[in-house]
Amino acid sequence: MIPILELKTQYAEIREEVERAVCDVLARTHYILGPEVTAFEQEFARWNQIEHAIGCASGTDALVLALRACGVGPGDEVLAPSFTFMATAGAISSVGATPVFCEIDPGSFNLDPAQLEKKITPRTKAIVVVHLYGHPADMNPLLEVGRKHNLKVIEDCAQATGAEVHGKKVGTMGDVGCFSFFPSKNLGGAGDGGMVITRHADIDERVRCLRGHGSRRKYYHDELGTNSRLDEIQAAVLRVKLKHLDRWNEKRRAVAAAYTEKVSPFVTPPPVQPGCIHVYHQYTVRTSRREELMSWLNQNGVGAIVYYPCSLHLQQVYAGLNYKLGDLPITEKAQAEVLSLPMYPELTTAQIDQVVQAVERFHSQPVQAG
Repeated sequence: MIPILELKTQYAEIREEVERAVCDVLARTHYILGPEVTAFEQEFARWNQIEHAIGCASGTDALVLALRACGVGPGDEVLAPSFTFMATAGAISSVGATPVFCEIDPGSFNLDPAQLEKKITPRTKAIVVVHLYGHPADMNPLLEVGRKHNLKVIEDCAQATGAEVHGKKVGTMGDVGCFSFFPSKNLGGAGDGGMVITRHADIDERVRCLRGHGSRRKYYHDELGTNSRLDEIQAAVLRVKLKHLDRWNEKRRAVAAAYTEKVSPFVTPPPVQPGCIHVYHQYTVRTSRREELMSWLNQNGVGAIVYYPCSLHLQQVYAGLNYKLGDLPITEKAQAEVLSLPMYPELTTAQIDQVVQAVERFHSQPVQAG
């Protein structure tokens, strides 16, 4: 079976580096907000060519902290895609605001700037842009909407660390960028972790305060914050992995190119829009026969999976917002057609060929009537 994701091969490659870094932390016995976190924050900021980076406990917390630091709270509305993981909207709800679900561009699966303004009301406070599957959103027109209506722009980069649009890395164009280091990500830790990046000193200061119980000075608390800290062991692991990330992302693009060359006659491969560098957190195709193809692949040794089978505006948790089937037709069509194939840098040529051959064999069968 070729799994959708496999981490053991990567770990074997960097095992000595990782174990040495972790053992150094254990020997130092400084486990929270120590030198590894400080160094990783500085290195991640430099890698993204941005001034400030603040480690936190998860990608979800990064979004919550960013929203709060941007002044989003009860009574506010935040524009966001429905075609994304629950954390995007859940963070909005967690700060007391209301997610307003918007339509996507069918090519990139990201927010469609052309359809965004019709959703703006006097209560709209911010836009959360998701760079889904590793393809960056078209930021310039989204930023223009933000400037025109005085809205904060928060980038959800959980699936797109290292992706670029028009020469700029994701997370560096809006007011804030939010990253997840969940183990499955392109830059994944050995557990949960997250990061907030920003060019704004006031947002940096507020996020640092909020992540530590609203404290700017030990035992003195200016506001209600939370406990959301990236721990030293995770930072040590991530520092090792960051040195390899550009090479790993390039390997992902090579895997994607091999897939696209061979599966294009059978399914719609993920397009790359002009000016964009995709990092292929997922290699997601489209097909009108999604359920049949997924079942066939799984039965024939290929771990294909759907990200995401039910968009957020149709989830039970948001039933109170009164969205219904048909409200976001482009999103709903995507949720019925997308299928992700195995994707990780260590996929071999033989494994890629096995996946492709399984796709070909499925399409060589006669279509069953009815």
